[in-house]
Amino acid sequence: MSKLKNKVAVVTGASKGIGASIAKHFAGEGAKVVVNYASSKEGADKVVKAIIDNGGIAISVQGDVSKEADVIRVFEETKKAFGSLDILVNNAVFQGYAPIEQVSVETFHQHFNVNVLGPVLTIQASLKLFGDKGGNIINISSAASKMPLPAASLYSSTKAALDAITISLSKELGAKNIRINSILPGATETEGAHSAGVTTGSEYEKMFIANTPLGRRGQPEDIAKAAVFLASDDAAWITGEQISVSGGMYGF
Repeated sequence: MSKLKNKVAVVTGASKGIGASIAKHFAGEGAKVVVNYASSKEGADKVVKAIIDNGGIAISVQGDVSKEADVIRVFEETKKAFGSLDILVNNAVFQGYAPIEQVSVETFHQHFNVNVLGPVLTIQASLKLFGDKGGNIINISSAASKMPLPAASLYSSTKAALDAITISLSKELGAKNIRINSILPGATETEGAHSAGVTTGSEYEKMFIANTPLGRRGQPEDIAKAAVFLASDDAAWITGEQISVSGGMYGF
């Protein structure tokens, strides 16, 4: 498989879940992958090992996407290792649930600093490495951007903001041969979902499955396969789109 042969990709928040699956699938298609992580070095190193053991090329680079100095360093390390950049996947996320009465200023900034400021900073940094050849940006949004959930006002609004950034930048960057799209996962089984209470057999899981026509929760590889498509030349005429990968889940 070589849909991404010799491409260089940065995947943020790639130590587990959707990000880890995207990194592995990209490498499986021939990309050289930078596995970014904020705190889980062990998880990122496991992803890199899995890629290398499968014949791929990858490095792990620590960096909190909400901190400008960290983002600059991640892309400096990318340039040092691989010379350029072709694909950026904004997957790093802060996800919390609380009724509005319990929302704090600190939690507000945690959501918006990681989920909105983070992609802005990484996109700015990626433009310097894309160069004249152009590039490809994939923002991992959420079905919650279109279907905000109770007790998820902050998370949902950050994903709606990310979709707006996607649309705006598709118009701003198209002339530079830079494509940018959002993927909107539905209820996907990840470590983050489990920590948020969406565990196997829980009432949340039952609710999500009941509202998903395909009758199951998504898996990280479901999202990764869509990311491979958007990153490849198969999607060369697609930009500014919000693509739902949700098993048909459109409402509650």
